[in-house]
Amino acid sequence: MLSSLFNYDNPVWRFIGKFFDVMILNLLWVVCSIPIVTMGASTTAVYYVTMKLVRDEDGPTIRSFFKSFKENFKQATIIWLILMVIGAIIGFDLYFFMRVQTESSTVRTVMMAIFLAFGIIWICVTLFVFPLQAKFYNPVKRTLFNAFFMSIRHFFHSVGMLAIDVLLVAAGLLVPMLAALVFLFGFPLLAYANSFFFVGIFDKYIPKKEERDDDEFHPLEDEPAEQQPEE
Repeated sequence: MLSSLFNYDNPVWRFIGKFFDVMILNLLWVVCSIPIVTMGASTTAVYYVTMKLVRDEDGPTIRSFFKSFKENFKQATIIWLILMVIGAIIGFDLYFFMRVQTESSTVRTVMMAIFLAFGIIWICVTLFVFPLQAKFYNPVKRTLFNAFFMSIRHFFHSVGMLAIDVLLVAAGLLVPMLAALVFLFGFPLLAYANSFFFVGIFDKYIPKKEERDDDEFHPLEDEPAEQQPEE
């Protein structure tokens, strides 16, 4: 009985081990995101590891993180810079029409609705783009398109992930006893929770060879030479 209790394959120990991995990921993510411009690469690396944790794929956490960080650095950084610029523009326009242009008018209402819609799209694309970068080899343009396409196609998954993320962050900020969790686990905890969704979603776009229909449209496979999932 004692041997099974202290066996690492015991579900309880594996569960605890994963949370230690998430703590390590939080430290790595914070350190590697300090220059800000590298946040895209560090976020991609976090998702690379958390999706492996969800799949129960054993491997060295630190080595896997830096493997993905190095391999995806250039493209993930480009994607992150693009998203930062677009997000800043949308944020400025929303601020302008909400705080500066305060006179009630049809134009103001329409512009606020437009930029709110752009903001929602930006959030959804940002939610999907780094897990996609961690899982699939694609050009920047294709990765951004796939993130937009999949966030719309899997709309209810997107809403579910955002709701869970908001609840976890709110619980950490509003409940003093849970504040330590925010400090210890940080963003990787959200990534780990989201990874349960992403693993299920991405599996649908990696059909087995014997099940593949060449006439079937798979948005992640219409450029086979560039669409190889990472091992």
